Amino acid sequence: MPTKTLHIPTADGQADAFAALPNAGGRRPGVLMYPDGFGIRPVLRQMACELAEHGYYVLVPNVFYRHGPAPVIELPEHIGEEARPAIFAQLMPMIKAHTAARTLSDADAYLRFLATQPEVSTGPVAVTGYCIGGLMAVRTAAAHPDQVVAVAGFHAPVGADGPDVLSKLTAQLHFGHAEGDITPGALKELNETLSATGVSYTSEIYPGTIHGFTMSDTDAFNPAALQRHWDRLLSLLGNTLTTG
Repeated sequence: MPTKTLHIPTADGQADAFAALPNAGGRRPGVLMYPDGFGIRPVLRQMACELAEHGYYVLVPNVFYRHGPAPVIELPEHIGEEARPAIFAQLMPMIKAHTAARTLSDADAYLRFLATQPEVSTGPVAVTGYCIGGLMAVRTAAAHPDQVVAVAGFHAPVGADGPDVLSKLTAQLHFGHAEGDITPGALKELNETLSATGVSYTSEIYPGTIHGFTMSDTDAFNPAALQRHWDRLLSLLGNTLTTG
């Protein structure tokens, strides 16, 4: 699986990033994959490579590049519950500093970068994200309806910006929620908002899950939910992007 370590020019400097490419070569559709708050690490690289095997150029940016190259903070191989308080004490200031304005400024750079890569086919792209990365995916798609045709978010606060942002979405959507993150009532309200926009979407709670269920290096990992995530994501991309 071909991979690259990259540096993407942004308005505030250079974002380091990881890219995975299909073995077959040629030009393939681009997928911008926003990581969760823990950032680029082996599990994210593995997930990017797995997605690339299905015929996509997958770009994973270090969204906290303003604080240093990835890994921005030292992480254990397995992020257990006992390690989380100390990790989040370091992460939360960076998460809070990463405003919507920063997300949108960086998204311009990431999408511009994808559009100029010789391995990426011309035409629309997809955006996916995990945890806080799912919110970044929604913001990116809302700001670039002409470029983004598919959006996926997993265990993510996808509705955090409210209906004004959601109403700007035109892409096909899939949101996979952790059972521990959203109540049935809140899900109903979110889905009613999505229905009012007229977009094609699925938005569902993955049974028996807690926040972070896709990440195999955490205690939240749920193998069945990870597979469900792949099934939903690959179906979404297959319906919106051409890999031939």
